[in-house]
Amino acid sequence: MKSFGKSKVLTTLLVLMIGLMMVAGCGSNSGDKTANQAAEVSGKVSASGSTALLPLLKPAQEEFHKMYDKVTVNIAGGGSFTGMNQVSEGTVNIGNSDVALPTEFKDKGIVDHKVVVLPFVFITNKDVTVDNLTEQQAVDILTGKITNWKEVGGQDKAITIIHRAKSSGSRATITETVLKGAAFTDQAVIQDSNGAVKAAIANTPGAIGYVDAPYADGSVKTLDYNGVKYSPEAVTSGKYPVYSYGHMYTKGEATGATKAFIDYVMSADFQNTYVEKTGFIPITKMPK
Repeated sequence: MKSFGKSKVLTTLLVLMIGLMMVAGCGSNSGDKTANQAAEVSGKVSASGSTALLPLLKPAQEEFHKMYDKVTVNIAGGGSFTGMNQVSEGTVNIGNSDVALPTEFKDKGIVDHKVVVLPFVFITNKDVTVDNLTEQQAVDILTGKITNWKEVGGQDKAITIIHRAKSSGSRATITETVLKGAAFTDQAVIQDSNGAVKAAIANTPGAIGYVDAPYADGSVKTLDYNGVKYSPEAVTSGKYPVYSYGHMYTKGEATGATKAFIDYVMSADFQNTYVEKTGFIPITKMPK
């Protein structure tokens, strides 16, 4: 009985050891598989378009390269419509945009990858004493009907509008969500990026414009809109309407390194770690 009991214990221990070795082996193979997959992905990815998306895609580019060191990702601005034109022509792999695909691109074989929510805010030079604009006041300023801050409760100072060119998705978003299709006044200073708009407003007394929320910092003043202060919660609750979605468009289904980069941006790891940190809103937080 003692011999039988000892033999049974040894057999049980042997089975457990084999089981642990198999588990460890599976874990090792899984890691090797992931490493091999990363090693197999190589090449160059070119992207252009929305400057509103740059604060999100720059860290994505850096983190992606740590995982896929054989891939070079080049990201340029130029505006949403520039990105869509270039990807449809095949001159870049990804066209970044903060507007939905217009009708004229629908027959170009473009595939949409919706990756994030982009909130926008109105900013002014810090000398402006107004803290809030109603929708109608914003419309009247942007269309040129109101040209002095005293007309909206501020000081007697001329309003200088600084914003984006017609190729900009940011401009298209403001046209849709605020102007409801009305035309911007031609009496404005045009800049080629969100960053340039912010810098120009910071250095121009009485200036106003709009930027993607991550660009707004202490160098400018951020206005409330319709009495609502911008916050991610204000967007997801439906109280703050000035936002759009960020898209990464490809011509046909994404493959190879391009697919790997888009998959990373859309992954739970990146979305849960970097999206809110960079001032954007995960799509998963929006109401269905």
